[in-house]
Amino acid sequence: MNCNIWYQGARRLFPLFVIFSFFSCADTLEMEQVVYTNDFSDLNLEGFENGRLFVFEDDTLAGYYHNEEVALNLKDLPSHNLLKITLEILIHDTWDGNSSDGVGGPDQWFFGVDSEEVFRTTFSNTPCESTYCLYQSFPDTFSKTNRPKTGAIQTNMPGRCLFSSDPAYSTRYRFSKIIEHSNSSARIYMNAELLATNSPDPICDESWSIAGITVEALTVN
Repeated sequence: MNCNIWYQGARRLFPLFVIFSFFSCADTLEMEQVVYTNDFSDLNLEGFENGRLFVFEDDTLAGYYHNEEVALNLKDLPSHNLLKITLEILIHDTWDGNSSDGVGGPDQWFFGVDSEEVFRTTFSNTPCESTYCLYQSFPDTFSKTNRPKTGAIQTNMPGRCLFSSDPAYSTRYRFSKIIEHSNSSARIYMNAELLATNSPDPICDESWSIAGITVEALTVN
């Protein structure tokens, strides 16, 4: 399908692929409002469950986390029928992507809204050689196969802990998902299922953090 969604009144073109393919060419984007944005530079964790901050490479991040849930609670949202959630996360140290050995992987990360999971994927920070490569799923859902660090926006950062002296063991990703949603409140949760059973310190071996989150309320009719 090759068509566009239009802003009502202003009639500014809005690409259909941003709103996903389940809307028709006749749909109109009537409202788009940023209801929350945070890069943690002002140390604000209002509305967060399990929120905590640390400094990494001169950047204030939420985290660091291992296999534990962190959530953002939003209230008094304007009338809408979609939410667009943009996340920027960092993947630290020895994530093993789609590895299926049950010892070091798969290393999965996921997020959801309210009680519904939105996106589940894997990440890999391992070197990829012709004879050995631990693939990841991102930017696709688990268990699709892509090379390590596919879709990253920054790769030249040291690990947080186990590989803190290595310049390529933290990887930054940014992505957006749009979901159907109309409630006046939302709970956006993030978590991971990391396997590091052969490590004496799993949290030092694999962790993740949040560099930014933006939530937009949309109305499409």
